[in-house]
Amino acid sequence: MRFTVRRRGTAAASAAWRLSGRFGVIVYLLVLAIQIACVVDVIRNGRNQLWIMALVFLPVASTVAYVIVEVLPRLQNNRHVRTARANVSAALDPEREIRAARAALDMTDTAANRLRMADALTALGRHDEALPYYREAIARGPSDMRTGEKLARAQFETGDAKGALETLDANPPASAQSDRDRQGLLRARIFEALGRTDEAIALFDDLITRLPGEEGRCRYAALLIEQGQVRRAREVLEEVESRMRLLTRQQRAAEADMYRWATERLRELRG
Repeated sequence: MRFTVRRRGTAAASAAWRLSGRFGVIVYLLVLAIQIACVVDVIRNGRNQLWIMALVFLPVASTVAYVIVEVLPRLQNNRHVRTARANVSAALDPEREIRAARAALDMTDTAANRLRMADALTALGRHDEALPYYREAIARGPSDMRTGEKLARAQFETGDAKGALETLDANPPASAQSDRDRQGLLRARIFEALGRTDEAIALFDDLITRLPGEEGRCRYAALLIEQGQVRRAREVLEEVESRMRLLTRQQRAAEADMYRWATERLRELRG
């Protein structure tokens, strides 16, 4: 009996030793990979070459130091990192910006703070609440093209297509083509809502040659399907499909709903 216990203890110790050995190898390989990545980063970004010596001879301490001193400050200024952080923050606390905007407005009742409040409400789809803030912001200060467009969009989203068109028509003209195209997409949707279908189709047909993303093409295709122009709708959706294939999964995620809709409609049209 004593002999059996001794053998079991030896086997357990041996297993623990092998496990710790494997863990050590994994840790070593992980540190080595990070160390190599840091060395590559030093060379690629033209950092002080003394970092390389430190990373080679003091891998753990120098890797931690390099990440803190060189990498993290750059990440703070990276647009993609800032966007990801903002998305996470918005998902965890969607009304955070509304509270901040309301606090700023309570402190100082200005056109800029009313505009901030309206933008925060719009971001959450609360267009009916945003409308009075946009109107008050315009009434309190000189009207600019972008604020007028935001008011028109809020009017449209709350079902006032006629008022939205009047606001757009009275809006100062946009100088940049991208601004004109963005307003053009809103105008095309307004025409569609008002039953001015021919004008909407003509405007969509022009806009899709320049608009980034696929919203314009998908809305155009939906209108064409509604009007029975199936062949042209299929052509538009096949263009969406071909463009989609050139994108990575991360790039497609930004307009996932549009791509899903386009894929389903295209499948139906192909029979």
